[in-house]
Amino acid sequence: MSRTLLAVRLALVLPFFLAACQPDADASSTTAPSTAARSTAAEPTATPPAASPPADAPLVTVYKSPTCGCCSTWATYMEREGFRVETVDTDRMPAVRDSLGVPGDLSACHTATVGGYTVEGHVPADAVRRLLAEAPDARGLAVPGMPIGSPGMEQGDRRQPYDVLLIDDAGEAAVFAHVPGA
Repeated sequence: MSRTLLAVRLALVLPFFLAACQPDADASSTTAPSTAARSTAAEPTATPPAASPPADAPLVTVYKSPTCGCCSTWATYMEREGFRVETVDTDRMPAVRDSLGVPGDLSACHTATVGGYTVEGHVPADAVRRLLAEAPDARGLAVPGMPIGSPGMEQGDRRQPYDVLLIDDAGEAAVFAHVPGA
């Protein structure tokens, strides 16, 4: 397939995939995450996951829209990176974020918890491992939006530079790591 034809097809299809990952409009919902339907880790991918993570590997619980493909891809990535992963499909993402203290300006398409921390968006596994190892007094990490090239948002070799932000207990953010573009 020619690159032009591929680009046209991506331009027609990509908005539909990204629309499923946009933050929910119902930000006034107060339903807690515990009311969501649970499923086990993500959908199959072209690259099979490595051997199952050990039973003592950190558990990442991923709250996501049932229709979000990039969220499922991030969950599979985290499992391949050695984390145990559980997904919770919910149509109440604003309530999940509110209950976990994620500031609205730092929101992305999915929210996870691991080791007592919140992980918002397409955060790289290395940053999560560093967070768990350093154990700072903080709410967690965030990669706001959906940067191209972040885990779960891969598009070939294309990668936007982005920052992984550390959210403190007051909801303020500071750069925890910088991921360069390509």
